[in-house]
Amino acid sequence: MDLWVYLGDFGAVAVLGIAGIGSAMGCGTAGMAAIGAWKKCYMQNKAAPFLLTAFVGAPLTQTIYAFILMNTKFLVAETTPQNYMLKLGAGICGGLAIGASAYYQGKGAAAACDAFAETGKGFANNLIVLGITETVAVFVLAFLIIVKM
Repeated sequence: MDLWVYLGDFGAVAVLGIAGIGSAMGCGTAGMAAIGAWKKCYMQNKAAPFLLTAFVGAPLTQTIYAFILMNTKFLVAETTPQNYMLKLGAGICGGLAIGASAYYQGKGAAAACDAFAETGKGFANNLIVLGITETVAVFVLAFLIIVKM
C-alpha cells in the first residue's frame, strides 16, 4: 500500500486518539477536584454529594463524538491521492478541537465540583456551562461530517 493511504487513514486514528486524550485529561482534572471537594465535606462532617460524578464524567462524551466521526466519515471515505491530506488534516484538527473541548469542560467541571460541594447549590447552572463548552465538540462533529472528502 502507498504511504498516502496510511497518512490519510491516520486521520481516523488521530480524531479518536486526540479526542480521547482530551477526555482523559478533562475527566482526570474534574476527578481530582471531586476528590478534593469530598475531602473538604468529610472534614466538615457534611454529606459528600454524589452528583459530583456527573461533572467528572461530562468530558467522556467527546470521545463518543470522535468515534462517531471516525466511523461515519473517516473510515467510510476512500483514501485517494487527492484527499489523503484532507483526511489527515481534518482528523488532527478535529481531534484537537474535540479534545480541547473535553479538556476545558473538565476544567469547568473541576470548578463546578468545588462550588457545588461547598454550597450545595447551582447544579443546573453548572451543567449548562459544561453543556455550552461541549457544544464546540458537537459543532466540530456536525461540520466535519458535511465536509466532502
